[in-house]
Amino acid sequence: MRLAGGFRATRRLPVLQVAKSIAATIAAWLVGAWLFPGTPPIFAAIAALLVVQPSVNQSLGKGIERSVGVLVGVILASVLGLLLGPDAWVVLLAIVAASLTSWGLKLTSGTSNQVAISAMLVLALGQSTPEYALDRVLETVLGAFIGIVVNALIVPPVLVEPARRAVVDLGLEIAATMDRLARGLATPQSPGEVSGIIIEARLLRPMTDAAHEALDDARESLALNPRRQSHRRELEQLEALVERLRPITTQLIGMTRAFSDHYDQSLHDEPSVRSICEELARAAHDVRLLVRPAEREPEPMTTEIPVLTAPLSLAPPRSSHWVLIGSLMEDLRRIHEGIVGEGDEG
Repeated sequence: MRLAGGFRATRRLPVLQVAKSIAATIAAWLVGAWLFPGTPPIFAAIAALLVVQPSVNQSLGKGIERSVGVLVGVILASVLGLLLGPDAWVVLLAIVAASLTSWGLKLTSGTSNQVAISAMLVLALGQSTPEYALDRVLETVLGAFIGIVVNALIVPPVLVEPARRAVVDLGLEIAATMDRLARGLATPQSPGEVSGIIIEARLLRPMTDAAHEALDDARESLALNPRRQSHRRELEQLEALVERLRPITTQLIGMTRAFSDHYDQSLHDEPSVRSICEELARAAHDVRLLVRPAEREPEPMTTEIPVLTAPLSLAPPRSSHWVLIGSLMEDLRRIHEGIVGEGDEG
């Protein structure tokens, strides 16, 4: 299973992505054979195949990487071929020279590999004239251009929807964590239940990271995308929402950790705790209200008016729980600022 994981993806590429790669490769071969007769348009086909990427911006980057690699590789092969001839050992020398040249120029790994492959193909095919080298460079540029055009014209992928789902899931899980913490404070908990609350709260960190990664992918998918204007506003709103949720996540994990570290069976009898539970319930309601505009089919709510109207103010606790109560109150104050948007000032 581990061996298979080295070359198998967790899920298949979209069928549309495969279809675009096939279409770009066939188009590059046909156009290349027409423009450069007499030689199979291998460079054009390979360029088109490699250039079709999940986003138009990535396709452009691959096209530049591919073209630069071929340019350096065919120049290197042409020079070596003219100086040393077409012997087999020259091909090996070209691979070594290509690797050292790429290292000296600080080229990326993809470009470096392309330099070596291009030099090897030019020499292996037995032609190293300047005209042949120029044709292969132009052929590669042609294939890369066709790949970019095909990727841009045939339903360019837009990854805003996965980002929306990730952000909504994060917001709803924050609210659910608040509800779990409120229940844990209000009723006696076993050691296993206390551990479960903190474990589930810590899952907010990878969910936050996943939301940021999804937003990065969405932003990448819109770059140079003809459909970007219709999705840019939604992406900006999602980015603003996740920035609003991020500090709330930090404070909520801190509250849950303090609850876990200082919990005892008499905690629920503390009068201040009941007020904190009510405040957590209000905060959970308002977090759901924050993410509601991003939901496609939001759950019905009892009220769509924010209920967390003011920071919690309590009298000093009358027991030994003052450390925990004080910590929870401070984190709740910061959560209140994050929900109402006061924490962005200053």
